[in-house]
Amino acid sequence: MRNTSSGSSSFGPAALQYARQALRPLPGLNAKSIFLRFSSVFGLLVALALPCFAQPMPGDVRQAFQQEVRPALALPEDERARYGSIAESMLRQAGIYLVRAQYVLVVDRNVNVQAAMLYWLQPGGPPLYIGASPVSTGKTGRFDHFETPTGVYPHTLDNPDFRAEGTRNKNGILGYGRRGMRVYDFGWQSARRGWGKGGIGTMRLQMHATDPHYLEPKLGTAQSQGCIRIAATLNRLIDRLGLLDMDYETYAGTGTRLWVLLPDRNPAYGAGRYLIITDTARSQRPAWSRPERAK
Repeated sequence: MRNTSSGSSSFGPAALQYARQALRPLPGLNAKSIFLRFSSVFGLLVALALPCFAQPMPGDVRQAFQQEVRPALALPEDERARYGSIAESMLRQAGIYLVRAQYVLVVDRNVNVQAAMLYWLQPGGPPLYIGASPVSTGKTGRFDHFETPTGVYPHTLDNPDFRAEGTRNKNGILGYGRRGMRVYDFGWQSARRGWGKGGIGTMRLQMHATDPHYLEPKLGTAQSQGCIRIAATLNRLIDRLGLLDMDYETYAGTGTRLWVLLPDRNPAYGAGRYLIITDTARSQRPAWSRPERAK
């Protein structure tokens, strides 16, 4: 199936109707009156457009990533181009053709990489690399541990996100991280079992923060049961700027309140909806993928 994503106009029909009426020709107006009426309409349209221009743009998101996300990875130019090309190729293979620029998150599950790369994809333009951070995906060889599946996974309201309660499991671990961390839910997915006789099973694919003391220092190595663990700082950035919240923001725009969205969020221009998971099948670990904190 061919999927598309599109944007919407910044001006509402009521505002445009007001402008048309205000500027209609009327007899008896002098030059000063015409100027004042034009100025008031122009000011209205500018004010309505300001929220659009006030939204963080790709350069702002890149700067925020550099300033806020820790740990971060420094990809060389050839690797940036490689993962950008992988993102575009996997979207095409999935029958997805973007009609507007938007953010996507690319995760390389390869055991010698374990990294997430954020991109701004532009139809007809080259992928813009925003930044990268280490992750932990499924570690096989343990009971109830899956190999994180590859593919393109849309972030939709069909599988609503939720937030971590900050409770510890039986091992004293904050599995979803500190209270309030966003848990991105991509629904039930088929994945290879990493224990017993293997085969294909079903797992819940989620992306979330993790225990800041015991597990976040291990980002950059395969550790999870199949989900994607990310740094709390990356979680906050994606959450606050709504980088994967296209469907959520569209629905919120109808006037419906979604509790999972931060009340003080600042959605970036061009929110996306796709998580792309790949495996580059590397036999050796590239130097750039070694976070200083990974163990």
